[in-house]
Amino acid sequence: MASIGLFYGTDTGNTEQVAEKIKSLIQEIKPDIQVDLIEIYQRKAADMAQYDFLIIGQPTWYDGELQGDWEEFIPEFEAIDFTGKQLAFFGLGDQYGYAAYFCDAIGVYADMAENQGGTLHGFTSATDYEHDFSKAQREDQFVGLCLDIDNQDDLTDDRINQWIPKVLASFGM
Repeated sequence: MASIGLFYGTDTGNTEQVAEKIKSLIQEIKPDIQVDLIEIYQRKAADMAQYDFLIIGQPTWYDGELQGDWEEFIPEFEAIDFTGKQLAFFGLGDQYGYAAYFCDAIGVYADMAENQGGTLHGFTSATDYEHDFSKAQREDQFVGLCLDIDNQDDLTDDRINQWIPKVLASFGM
């Protein structure tokens, strides 16, 4: 049975709620896939390294800051050899209040994962957003799914529902 490590960090609970939606949708689409929902708080590199398929969820705070648990996890993340691992990222941000830092956290971590041998999946169009800059953006694509629950919550479920089947197909599942 294939398994996905679905790691997230949260302070307000929003990223956790999105992670739970993603897990439920994967299990609905592909009941034979095991999805382990794991909060990153106090985790070690080995907790993540055991998975070949990873979905990582991160909010971006204020002026491009990482959520605290993800900030603390950087040394652990840097210790992982992602060669052969398949990763997809989703991020939460505020495209209006922090337009110059929208979903930066997933860009920071996606760059590290790719530099450490990982393969990124789940790129999405950046054209339906009104932000100034994002470390998560490469040309007209985000390195994952960016969600703005503060300003576009009505689009969240549709975006997740469109993204997950693409990620699973890209993972070969």
